[in-house]
Amino acid sequence: MSTTPTIAALLDESIQLELNLARLYTLFNDRFEEDEEFWWQLSMEERSHAALLQQEKKQPQPLQFFPENLLSKDLDALKANNARILAEAERFAAAPFSREQALNLALHIEMSAGEAHFQEFMESETGSLTADLFKQLASEDQNHAKRIREYMKEQGVKVDKSA
Repeated sequence: MSTTPTIAALLDESIQLELNLARLYTLFNDRFEEDEEFWWQLSMEERSHAALLQQEKKQPQPLQFFPENLLSKDLDALKANNARILAEAERFAAAPFSREQALNLALHIEMSAGEAHFQEFMESETGSLTADLFKQLASEDQNHAKRIREYMKEQGVKVDKSA
């Protein structure tokens, strides 16, 4: 019997995803001095996304007002992405990998299924302040992959074909 995850469960896992990405980017920030500002900015944006989601979780609004397409409906995919990010952070902490590998990993994560739900939300019609607020969030997330790719190009770092 399949059960539909609650919005609270999806929010919790989405918040954790943003915080895990922020931690990973902070590790990269600490390791790669030449990219310090870049990683710091991404980390702070991920923390900001988590804070917005945490604030949304605290709102006493009825379910019908929650932006329908904001969160991925696939709790298992969110959990898998979180597990992957944690594993990569542990692997990096134990044996740091190259700058190129770090940038490609970040690009791949930002383009992953766990982040893809935002595209659907961005293309949907909205009519609420909550949805408009999260459209801004979605726009920033959408731009992370683009910004990483552009940064890699500026820095002469090769994009892994799988990213």
